[in-house]
Amino acid sequence: GMAGPFGMIQIHDTRDWQQSQTECASFAAHDAGFWRDALWQMHCRFQLDQPPELRIEPRISNDPFYKFLDRTWKAQQIPLALILLALGGWGWVFWGVCVRIAASLTGHWVMGHFAHQEGHQGWRIQGLPVQGYNVPGFGLLTFGENWHGNHHAFPHSAKLGVEHGQTDPGYIFVKALEALGLASHIQLPASQPERTGLTRVPSAKVPLRTKQQYL
Repeated sequence: GMAGPFGMIQIHDTRDWQQSQTECASFAAHDAGFWRDALWQMHCRFQLDQPPELRIEPRISNDPFYKFLDRTWKAQQIPLALILLALGGWGWVFWGVCVRIAASLTGHWVMGHFAHQEGHQGWRIQGLPVQGYNVPGFGLLTFGENWHGNHHAFPHSAKLGVEHGQTDPGYIFVKALEALGLASHIQLPASQPERTGLTRVPSAKVPLRTKQQYL
């Protein structure tokens, strides 16, 4: 697996901090080439000599449920593995746990790699060497993570599919959690001030509208 919730927050925030600098290492920029990036991202550890001090908000870091998830994230596969073992033997465990995790992590990296190369952009951040791009056609498979150009434009937003026709099941899931009382203070693109350098990029496929129509 990747990490528990705290580890994933640290990974995400550290990478975003690097991508927001005027210079960014190839590891965080995903610009070292396909195979080298695969090796680095999935089999190596990147250690900064002077890392930023990133603190998780106390309401998250002190939450008992999140702390439990972070302590047990590796062991969480054991109950599923035991059920699959009882139902279908080691073959089911192999496909239901080992292959599933490997495919998920590989797919996560592949999407992250291509989402930092080139492609459709609705928005661009002037002055930064690393830009995010949208990878159309993978909204259902990635729960909206493929709209990574939108994430760079509005990193605080729970809604990634901000353009017309951009499928975003992840946001639908968040709204379902809100309806159940399990999520609150959900942020949208207009929930915070526009980030410095944000510029609308005309697209041949998506009609250029006013910024307010997307916010």
